[in-house]
Amino acid sequence: MSGARTRADCSRCDAVCCRLTVVLAAEDRIPEHLTARTAAGLHVMARDAEGWCVAVDAATGGCSIYGSRPDVCRRFRMDGPYCRDIRADYRDRRARGIPLAVYT
Repeated sequence: MSGARTRADCSRCDAVCCRLTVVLAAEDRIPEHLTARTAAGLHVMARDAEGWCVAVDAATGGCSIYGSRPDVCRRFRMDGPYCRDIRADYRDRRARGIPLAVYT
């Protein structure tokens, strides 16, 4: 079928969502060594030097705290509208040679 949209699949994804700023809610119970504070004082998931969430397991590419991940991560729906939007923006930036902006 021409023009059909291919459904997103985490196994074929650049995991752009794992590079987004994850602001933690008071209810989130994340070990402190996995968190950081932004210059604005927001409590967020920490990121490594390349901008990846520190909870990403380098060996598997999956979330090492999946069962207790932050609420915002639980609400992020694979192939949902936000997922599709950030993936499209990422593909567009890569095509134009613009690096993915990572803010902390």
